[in-house]
Amino acid sequence: MLVDTGANVTLVRADLAQKLKGNFIYTAPNISLKTATGEKAEIHGKLDAAIECGSRKFQHKIYVADITDPCILGLDFLQKFNFMVDLERNEIRTGGEENPRSRPLIEISRKGLHFRE
Repeated sequence: MLVDTGANVTLVRADLAQKLKGNFIYTAPNISLKTATGEKAEIHGKLDAAIECGSRKFQHKIYVADITDPCILGLDFLQKFNFMVDLERNEIRTGGEENPRSRPLIEISRKGLHFRE
């Protein structure tokens, strides 16, 4: 997972999203986004996903796109749930809880996406 404060939206790679078909929300065809490298990435839809950070779970709609990273946690998620990015300590925090994010793993199940240490 990549935490990217320059990304306006949270994204998950299309092949990983296919494992969560029950939560998939289709969007209009031919919608794309511009990546940090200036390339276009096709948007396939949205997922209503449960994202677990530390001991807390957050329900959030994330875009399904043709990206190289498994997941990009964007500014929409960070702002919605009042996360603070601490670059010095290499972690993100919300509500006084510290959540080290150095090498998270992504668990995918029918219940949602789970980010864990």
